[in-house]
Amino acid sequence: MVLDGQRKRVDFALMPVAKKLVNVNPNIISWIGLALAFLSGLLLYFSFEFHYLLIAGAAMVLVSGYFDALDGKVAKLAGKASNKGDYIDHVFDRYADIFMIGGVAVSAWCNPYIGILALVGVLMTSYMGTQAQAIGAPRLYAGLLGRADRVVLSTLFPIIQFIMVSLGHPLIEISGYSISWLEVMMIWFAVVGNLTAVQRGIITWKNLNKKE
Repeated sequence: MVLDGQRKRVDFALMPVAKKLVNVNPNIISWIGLALAFLSGLLLYFSFEFHYLLIAGAAMVLVSGYFDALDGKVAKLAGKASNKGDYIDHVFDRYADIFMIGGVAVSAWCNPYIGILALVGVLMTSYMGTQAQAIGAPRLYAGLLGRADRVVLSTLFPIIQFIMVSLGHPLIEISGYSISWLEVMMIWFAVVGNLTAVQRGIITWKNLNKKE
């Protein structure tokens, strides 16, 4: 699933709000998105004890992702797009990833080792994309796990976990091992995230060879 290339399709949900907020500093919108990401991480962390927080956490992930996309739209409409804004956006995105995914990684829903591998996969995916741009290659959004994919999965899986808890099946039994549905998401981030990082590294290497 690669949703980063489909961002233009959600313009219908962003543009009306962006036009109304055109006089708002885009950095304020970025800060709101970051705060919501932090809140989502807290909600997901405590959701093992209070299962209804899974739904609240999923909602916060989605709203945070919306604000993350909204700040860029507002900046462009207001003519305030800049390298500083782009820099802040990338930094805040990484912290948002850490907050949202880290909340699950250190919770009782997830094996901490799987959580660490998931965070490594997500952060390396983003790093390989921006590092390509830093060394003069094209900025990379290619791969199996972009930020939009992570937001969608981080919204869907807490809802799935809540539904399965409500049905009395909070865990999946596989060959004698029990894993939660949120842990399935984290395994996906760990495996596919690192594969995406490798994929982007190969693409960048090939692009650099073409320039030589």
